[in-house]
Amino acid sequence: MTKPPSDTRDTAAGPMALALEQARAAAGRGEVPVGAVVVADGEVLAAAGNRTLELRDPTAHAEMLALREAAARVGSERLIGCDLYVTLEPCPMCAAAISFARIRRLYFGAGDVKGGAVEHGVRLYASPTCHHAPEVYSGIGETASAALLRSFFAARR
Repeated sequence: MTKPPSDTRDTAAGPMALALEQARAAAGRGEVPVGAVVVADGEVLAAAGNRTLELRDPTAHAEMLALREAAARVGSERLIGCDLYVTLEPCPMCAAAISFARIRRLYFGAGDVKGGAVEHGVRLYASPTCHHAPEVYSGIGETASAALLRSFFAARR
């Protein structure tokens, strides 16, 4: 786990709190509770929660939806200088999209041993074929993110 620079540790609470809010809203819709927020220069460009069931779209992960909204807002597929806050370690699809979008920094809460692709699994950003690797800071809001996921899945068992 990489710790964020001291100047971003304090500012991480706001965007991650919003990502957690999006995750809770996703859980309320019956979706896996993951939320994501794209920020540029302290301004929230996009916030989203999972909507795969609602949209009947396997690509409607929180990260994908937030990246699409932010790209539309800035008018470019490249989100250079933008940071992404997400409550769960991104999967391979989302990690690749984050790379293609040229996200500057990725902050995530809970690690995902089974489906993650940043610190677990394929570790996409460590691959020599990865075109762009964002700075990665894990464990931001980890306790709240993990608790939300645990309670969501416990209720379904």
